[in-house]
Amino acid sequence: MTETTSAIVPAYLGYLVVPLTIHRRRWRSAFVTIYCSRAFQSFFQSVSVSDNKVASALKTDAAHGVCGDPDDVAQRLEAFGSNTYEIAAAKRFLHFVWEACQDLTIFILIGCAALSLALGILEHGLREGWSDGGSIFLAVILVISVSAISNYRQQREFDKLSKVGSNHQIEAVRNGERVQISIFKIVVGDVICLKIGDQVPADGLLLKGYSLEVDESSMTGESDHVEINQSQNPFLFSGTKVVNGHAQMLVTSVGMNTTWGEMMSQISSDTSEQTPLQARIRGLASSIGIVGLLVALSNLIVSKIHYFTGKTKDKRGKKEFNGSRTKVNHIIMAVIGMVGTAVTIVVAAIPEGLPVAMTITLCYAMKRMMADKAMVRKLSSCEIMGSATTICTDKTGTLTMNQMKVAKFWIGEKPVEEVYSSISSRLLISLIQEGVAMNTTGSRHISGSGFVFSGSPTEKAILSWASLDLHMDMEELKNNSIIQDVEAFNSHKKRSGILIKRKTDNTMQVHWKGAAEVILAMCNSYHNASGHIKDMDDDAKEKLEHIIQGMAASSLRCIAFAHKEVSAEEQVDPEHHKTLLKDNGLTLLGLVGLKDPCRPGVKKAVEDCQHAGVNIKMITGDNIFTAKSIATECGILKPEEDKTNDAVIEGVQFRNYTPEERMQKVDNIRVMARSSPSDKLLMVQCLKQKGHVVAVTGDGTNDAPALKEADIGLSMGMQGTEVAKDSSDIVIMDDDFASVATVLMWGRCVYNNIQKFIQFQLTVNVAALVINFVAAVSASKVPLTAVQLLWVNLIMDTLGALALATDKPTKELMENPPVRRTEPLITNIMWRNLLPQALYQIAVVLTLRFRGNTIFGVDDKVQDTLIFNTFALCQVFNEFNARKLEKKNVFKGLLTNKIFLGIIALIIILQLVMVELLNKYADTERLNWEQWGACLGIAAISWPLGWVVKYDHHSSLSNEDAHRQSLPKGTIWNSSPQEETTRALSQ
Repeated sequence: MTETTSAIVPAYLGYLVVPLTIHRRRWRSAFVTIYCSRAFQSFFQSVSVSDNKVASALKTDAAHGVCGDPDDVAQRLEAFGSNTYEIAAAKRFLHFVWEACQDLTIFILIGCAALSLALGILEHGLREGWSDGGSIFLAVILVISVSAISNYRQQREFDKLSKVGSNHQIEAVRNGERVQISIFKIVVGDVICLKIGDQVPADGLLLKGYSLEVDESSMTGESDHVEINQSQNPFLFSGTKVVNGHAQMLVTSVGMNTTWGEMMSQISSDTSEQTPLQARIRGLASSIGIVGLLVALSNLIVSKIHYFTGKTKDKRGKKEFNGSRTKVNHIIMAVIGMVGTAVTIVVAAIPEGLPVAMTITLCYAMKRMMADKAMVRKLSSCEIMGSATTICTDKTGTLTMNQMKVAKFWIGEKPVEEVYSSISSRLLISLIQEGVAMNTTGSRHISGSGFVFSGSPTEKAILSWASLDLHMDMEELKNNSIIQDVEAFNSHKKRSGILIKRKTDNTMQVHWKGAAEVILAMCNSYHNASGHIKDMDDDAKEKLEHIIQGMAASSLRCIAFAHKEVSAEEQVDPEHHKTLLKDNGLTLLGLVGLKDPCRPGVKKAVEDCQHAGVNIKMITGDNIFTAKSIATECGILKPEEDKTNDAVIEGVQFRNYTPEERMQKVDNIRVMARSSPSDKLLMVQCLKQKGHVVAVTGDGTNDAPALKEADIGLSMGMQGTEVAKDSSDIVIMDDDFASVATVLMWGRCVYNNIQKFIQFQLTVNVAALVINFVAAVSASKVPLTAVQLLWVNLIMDTLGALALATDKPTKELMENPPVRRTEPLITNIMWRNLLPQALYQIAVVLTLRFRGNTIFGVDDKVQDTLIFNTFALCQVFNEFNARKLEKKNVFKGLLTNKIFLGIIALIIILQLVMVELLNKYADTERLNWEQWGACLGIAAISWPLGWVVKYDHHSSLSNEDAHRQSLPKGTIWNSSPQEETTRALSQ
């Protein structure tokens, strides 16, 4: 046992005789980790003992981290394991098979198949009698298999996305340098750098940190933030989140050896989330199924009345029922035949393909959105995004490139070009260097090609400027000072401060850095261009404010530095005996303007969203002049809007409005500057109250409430914190607003593709239901058997859904106003397209049923085959019509969708096999070339019919729909609450 563990054992054994408090349990966990390090030490010849005994036991340098070479990492992995979790096993394929079997339709079909099989064998013997029942069984097996495979693949896709979403980067110190590594690559002994918004990636001990608070609600369920410090509570647990401050931690256990790992092992991935649209579709399918059951029941009653009143006749023209002279087994066979016909009608009516189509569409969209730099975390966001009417976006990193660079530097009232050579005061330069080096969460190290900087874009830009232009020696400055206290930067105060003690003269120095107007308000003096300190009177303050406004108007982010030398007594709060940073009476050192250029293509993306009727609002923490400049450059703010008072406001104005004023003005606001996260949350709440569907982008921890409150939360994958990502619905992987516009287009595409399939599916169901009911009532025989209907439903529900689901987003989708959440699933346009096609198919099939023998000169068997083949091919041709709900040219973009063409070809081949080769199972006869040509010709009439019904697009719209179509591009469609309620109830 090492010296470290020997020192801890007595204390640890003492803890065993008293009830364990939470801190004692944590010390026990630390002891176990250190004790287990004996296994790791076997890989080394000796263990050096440093000041930090835990780090020494783990063969780690607290300042430089592990060496990070492959052998060292491999040894640590072998001794302590990897930072991965053994999650509960995913559901097996058989589980989805069993789920598919729970469907009521499947039970009905299995019962029908069993009866048909039993009666067929009794009547015709095993060799011939099994075919009808066996065919239904085969069709049922195919339906179950397709449903199970689809749901199984959906689970696998979700699992893949989950792994991608959990594999985030963290900053670690290895061999003295800060590097970005995957959390899965963390090993015991690593030194991890934590900042606000990070998720703690493993269990560990605090090495050093300032104002560190963590949210342990994921572990304890308690919402209060826990302060982490070296004296009382140095323990950090994986799965918790940093909500304030910054720190470095030493990893003591990883993966399954952590408390979080134990919890994760008991959690299985849940892929059963049902989106609002899925729920509506299932409701629609159930409603149609009920109609089918009622029709089937009516048919059964009518058929029995016809049979028992002697109106039905057999093939020889004799009555089937002759009272007591009819044998009981004949009556049973007749009744079972009637039940079979009723079941066939039910099969024709129930659109069991709609839920499958929804699943296929969402899975395909999620996969394609991932390729378009958007990771979907919640399924419902795919469809809700199509209804978005307002997007509240950040500025930095979303509209801009987040590549900061110092463009201007001012000392007092004069700009400085050549900083180091122009400033005559060496004292001023040294103070700025000290403020930059000490008051930062970033770092730098020297590589072969020069300096390498890490940290936030702002910190990296300032460090780069100070290192290259001011010749700052960061390492020497850090060695010459001792940090006494730190106030970490947060989005509320927009500043950060540090109290240091110089080793050379033991003086205490306070340095502040932050938003220029915030720091300026804390100062009562400033350094002029000569380096002399001057009092800041009203005139000087006004000039400095004009300088700040001028930089902001040039799209520069203005940062100020301030300093004061204080006595030790000034920094102590006598009432609470706590160290306080002096935040008044400071001296302004200088101002820097950071340039962050707009992203290329962002203006086009903003215009596309506005053209689609979506309002864009920019909410930023920058001052009002910078915000106006960037918003105008991006196209969010028009020149004429800039002149209105309501278009551009500050967060404090918005929060000080009365509730009535906010509701009145919120629609007109385009830019909200100097806003806090609470202002963003208030904006979202107001917009939702006015009936908007709101999407919000965010990257900070404090954005989490607004991301959760919004209808769609969009977090940033590169600069976003883990807290923000966990609170969001979609993660934008490249932080680009153009990707937000792409997500909007995909949301509309998902909804549009679902509507296409609903139209296509209901055409099949309406036609089949009417055909079988009319034929059954009038002739006591259905023209389409249960097997044939199952076949049509199978290829149309799965392959047909996949074909329509693979249509990619087009610019046409962005020409219409947003789809309201209360919009009926089946619109007037869909009814216009659906009913003529269904009526045509009904007319064709019933004509063939009653006159097919005469028209084609064929027997009943071939006639039934012609009916089946024509009906199936009608669906193939109608699938082309379903590609465009409103456009006449249904072939536009067809050649670019190879999946669609491939699926259509596959359906035709399968139909050919079904008719020509599987005669016994499908109850069909082989057709000659002329008969195939006739079937194709009849089915092809669906194309010109579809063109004709779309000839006058606006004539079929309701007054409301026509009004929506006539609105100018970019107009937001809003309904009154009464209209929305009436609309919802009408469904």
